[in-house]
Order: sequence, then C-alpha cells, then structure tokens
Amino acid sequence: MSLPVVFKTYRALVSVLEPAVLGLLYWRQRKGREDRTRLGERQGYPSRQRPNGHLIWVHGASIGETLSLLPVVERLTQRGLAVLVTSGTRTSATLIARRLPPGAAHQFVPLDVPRYIKRFLDHWQPDLALIAESEIWPNTIMALDERHIPLVMVNGRMSDRSFQRWQKMPGIIRGLLERFALCLAQTSDDAERLARLGAPRVLATGNIKFDAPPPPADPRVVAHLSGLIAGRPVWLAASTHPGEESAVVTVHRALAKRHPHLLTIIAPRHPHRGPEVAGLVEQAGLRAGRRSDGMHPDRATDIYVVDTVGEMGLFYRLSPIVLMGGTLVPIGGHNPIEPAKLGAAILHGPHVHTATEIYDAIDQARGAVMVNDSAALARAVSELLGNPALTRDMARAAGEAVQALGGAVDRTMQSIEPFIVQAKLGARR
Repeated sequence: MSLPVVFKTYRALVSVLEPAVLGLLYWRQRKGREDRTRLGERQGYPSRQRPNGHLIWVHGASIGETLSLLPVVERLTQRGLAVLVTSGTRTSATLIARRLPPGAAHQFVPLDVPRYIKRFLDHWQPDLALIAESEIWPNTIMALDERHIPLVMVNGRMSDRSFQRWQKMPGIIRGLLERFALCLAQTSDDAERLARLGAPRVLATGNIKFDAPPPPADPRVVAHLSGLIAGRPVWLAASTHPGEESAVVTVHRALAKRHPHLLTIIAPRHPHRGPEVAGLVEQAGLRAGRRSDGMHPDRATDIYVVDTVGEMGLFYRLSPIVLMGGTLVPIGGHNPIEPAKLGAAILHGPHVHTATEIYDAIDQARGAVMVNDSAALARAVSELLGNPALTRDMARAAGEAVQALGGAVDRTMQSIEPFIVQAKLGARR
C-alpha cells in the first residue's frame, strides 16, 4: 500500500525534529513525567532480551487502558505466547509491573519517531500488534504495515468529538484506519464512526473494561485501616482533578457538623499533586493526612489524601460511597467499574462523555446518582451517609449493572483468533 504524500511529509518532518523530540523527553523527565532509568525505552532501546518464539505486542496508553488489557494478556500467555505490554506513563508502568502474568513483560512505548520505532520493531519483532482504544500514531502504524505485521484495534473508541475532528481530515484518517487489519469497537456507535472514517473491517465487541478484575488489596492492610476508621462515616473522591478537590473540601465542611467524625478521602488522579491537595485542605482550616508521608487516618484527620500509586483497590474497599473524578470538571469521567465491582454506591458529575455507556448503564440501574455542583454533591453524600440501606441498594445495583455488560474479552479473543493462529503458524524467531 503506497504512502500518501501527507504521511511521507509527516515522517520526514518528525525525523528532522528528532532533536527537539529528544529535548522534550528530557524536559518531561525533569518534571517527573518520565522514568529517568528507562528513558532509553522511549527511544526504542530495549531494556531486556526478546523471548524466543512467537510474541504479541499489546499497547495501552495509560492506566485505564493498560489495566483493562490484563484479561487479554492472560489469555494470550495461556496460549503459550509471549506478550510484550507497552504503555506511556510512569503510573501505568508501576501498576502493570505488579500485575502481569508469567510470560508477559513491560516496556515503555517508544515515541512516534521513525528511528525509535525501527529500533523497537527490529528488536521485538512482534507477530501481531494489539493497540487499545484510540491510539493512532502515524509512524508506528506505517512501520507495522511496511513489515506486514497485522495491527488490530481492541476496545476501540471514537467519541463524537473526535469523529467531528477527524471528518475535517478524511484522507489522513482513512489512510491510517485502512492499515488496521481489524477494529474491535466498544459500542455500535464507535463501530459506525470508525467505519464512516474509513476502517474497512469493524466489529462491535463490547468494552473489555467490564471484564477486568477489580484491583487487589492486601487483606491485612484492609483490616488494619478498617479498624482505624471504624465507627466513622466515610466517603471517597477518586481520580480527582484541579477544581474538584476544592468542591470536595467545601462538601466536607458543609457536612462535618451533621455527620460527626466524618472522614473524607481524596485520591487525586495524579499522585504528585498530593502536596497541592493537602494545601487546599489546610487552607480551609481542616487537618489533612497524606498517605505518601506514611500517615494513617487517625481520629483527628478530617481529609485523608491518597497520593500513592496502586492502592485504589484498598480504598474502594474501605469507602461505601465513591465520587468519580473527572466528572465535575470537563475531563470526561474516569472508569467507575472498579468501585462498582467492589461494592460502592457511585456519584458523578455531568461530564462523562469518555465513558457514556458505563455511566448510562449504572445510572439506569440506579447504582449511581449524577450531581451537577458541590451543593448537589453535599446533599447526595449526606443522604447516603444517613441511609446505609439506600447505599447498599445502590452498590448492589451498580455491581449488577457492570456484571451484565461483561463478555467483551471472550468476543475479542474470538475475533482475533485467526490472527493468533496465523502468528503461531509463522516461522519462529
């Protein structure tokens, strides 16, 4: 398949700008956004040997995408295939390293620079590439196509906003999507948008995030913290962004007299913001405790800031009420499946456009309540704190709604079976 002029131009431009890209990488490292010890991986240099035999490359951009791929990774390793999992964020790398099954390894994905991609593919030589959701990097896609490595989009997503934007560049998106051997979409709407933009082979297989296991937690730590907060009303604001923490602090102050000994837990989406969030708490005249400082939520702690990585399984288990972040501000809403599976009643704001299907299902089952502002949030939290039976009913409804939407991993594996067979029949390295 010949390269359109625009792709040749993009490839040449990125190659010329490689020194600037490298400078950006080192700037990100100084800001703490890249792992200094693994910068080479971002340039395509491997940090480990390629295993013998057939290898499948599985990529998810950040935490949610990468963790949702774990059931697929496990199925592939059970088939005797080696799996390379890549992601682009430090947090995702930390989490995925703890949860990968035997036979799978993690690397940071190289930046979309031709030389970096060449190094990466020369070393790993994948037999099949599975890319999650909406990761569309032109040089990577073109390099896979030129090497005749099948590329499949799994758990594909194409929001209406992205669809409208890509419609203004029809030649570019068509030239990229037609290089995918198959696109497996989360919903029929996603499938329709991908097809209209030029993807030649599209199936709607469902959202594999519904099948992902809930995050683990050490039972001893759960028991210890449960004892520390026993008898206190507790709620959690999870994966919060700037603007949301201030609303949560306002709600805590409004409810503290009505609900004595109230403990509010805030887990910012980006843990490095822990000091900032704790500062907001203290400016409001409240006492903050930070998890990263080794502090526990004692009786004097008003708001506990969870600024660590990999502990959401613990705090979802401790909190019967969870506000999902990214919904009170226009981020689009983070995944509520994990708290729903772990027995929490869900609250969320109006901004859920990146996970509409999930929130619609939980809302319709009455497992979640939408709140538009801090006043509505305060009323909802107060009602649930004062009515444990309602909280339990909501939590049960949320869990059942998520369970009913499962099965996407089975459908995904069935859809990619021909590519797995093709890979296994090919000559081994």
